[in-house]
Amino acid sequence: MTTPTAQQTDPRPLYRDALGWVRGLVDTVPVARYGDPTPCADFDVRTLVAHLIATVGRAQAVSLGEPAISRPSMIEGIPDDDLAATYGRAVDDLAPLWSNDAVLDSMVQVPWGEVPGRGALWGYLDEALVHGWDLAVATGQDVEADPALAQATFAAVVRFLPAEPRGGPVPFGPVVEPTADAGPTERLANWAGHHR
Repeated sequence: MTTPTAQQTDPRPLYRDALGWVRGLVDTVPVARYGDPTPCADFDVRTLVAHLIATVGRAQAVSLGEPAISRPSMIEGIPDDDLAATYGRAVDDLAPLWSNDAVLDSMVQVPWGEVPGRGALWGYLDEALVHGWDLAVATGQDVEADPALAQATFAAVVRFLPAEPRGGPVPFGPVVEPTADAGPTERLANWAGHHR
């Protein structure tokens, strides 16, 4: 029996689960922690949540056949006390947009090129889990999503995101060697160049 490849697997249920995990993390962060640093040097907790909202917006754009870059990479102007609710609304609004199976195989424009919709969704799934890990580390929450979810995502991502080259047009740092006790989500974050 053969295992389905990322090009054959429907990433929508996995993305939904990843967004649910991240939503739980975002909902748990007290506003007083929004200025805390994260493992992603470009973001503190506030800007990381704002970026997570934006990535959901980009997945919405792709589902509608719009280029992902037609939406911002960072949402600005949301009051701190509305950030978590804004993330939740974005996730709720996204679910019905990906119900059309044809979107999975339609070619769409994302920052890393033109790919089938399912390839775009794998990218946004990876981003949700990696930045969810960043958020969990920064705020002292459980850093591991469902292991099966993280493992399936890792198996797909290593095909789309090679270890080299990194930097420049490939907006990821060098692969980080995982620690012996790293779980699947942390290993995924390490592959994206993130570490504690």
